[in-house]
Amino acid sequence: MPLPPSARPAQTPRGQTAGTAPALSPAAPPRLAALRVIVALMLREMSTRYGRTPGGYIWGILEPLAAILFLSVGFSLVLRTPALGTSFLLFYTSGYLPFHLYQSVSNMVAASVRFSKPLLKYPAVTWLDAVLARFLLNGLTGILITAILTAGILTVIDSRTMLDLPPIIEAMSLALLLGLGVGVLNCALSGLYPLWEVIWSILTRPLFLASGIIYLFESLPQLAQDILWYNPLVHIVGLMRTGFYPTYTAAHVSPLYVLSVSLILLTMGLLLMGRYHREILNR
Repeated sequence: MPLPPSARPAQTPRGQTAGTAPALSPAAPPRLAALRVIVALMLREMSTRYGRTPGGYIWGILEPLAAILFLSVGFSLVLRTPALGTSFLLFYTSGYLPFHLYQSVSNMVAASVRFSKPLLKYPAVTWLDAVLARFLLNGLTGILITAILTAGILTVIDSRTMLDLPPIIEAMSLALLLGLGVGVLNCALSGLYPLWEVIWSILTRPLFLASGIIYLFESLPQLAQDILWYNPLVHIVGLMRTGFYPTYTAAHVSPLYVLSVSLILLTMGLLLMGRYHREILNR
């Protein structure tokens, strides 16, 4: 006679003995595993990029400092005062540092897949991990360098400048986002078309002169303003300077324009990388 359902013995799952708790899966959650991979890639780049040269991170500070000093000394010989304020050092610091942050992030992100290509053969490491690792490492490094140089220069020139942090933070954030967008798109294009890296380096050589680092946007002729307005770095540099000079009103700055361009470039880059990353890795 069959037993009623309530009287039947409980079935034990396959691979589990009665009276024992179910075994926990040894695999880490996907998000935690991805985070561990990104941190490992960041540590690897720190050791290879900064750990093998004497001075390490000191060179990361000396490079932008040398550029600022060169601009300050050079233009102080031909000009009496900078376009804003009385300190050449402060004027070129406010213009060069956001440009340097953008350039560093975009260049490093663009080469992220090529740099980590041997590791991308492992299933646990993806192209997105390589991109995020380089973006985070170089972004944090650039922010730290900016803070150190700004504090040091303000101390040296004995300036009573009161920094307005919100526009400075906004400018640095936009520089990071623009660098990420340009970097991801260039990562895809240079992977698909190796000649693109050479073409891009040629196209962007005048970028330093076209970004408003050594002059004010308002001092240009109207025709030049109409053309250069479409350069997102002009907006970033102008926004950065409003945080250093409270009396400076950069009417041409449009954070929404920079945000839109950055997100469009980033979306295009992510779509291309998602579609063609296997082809890029197999080249």
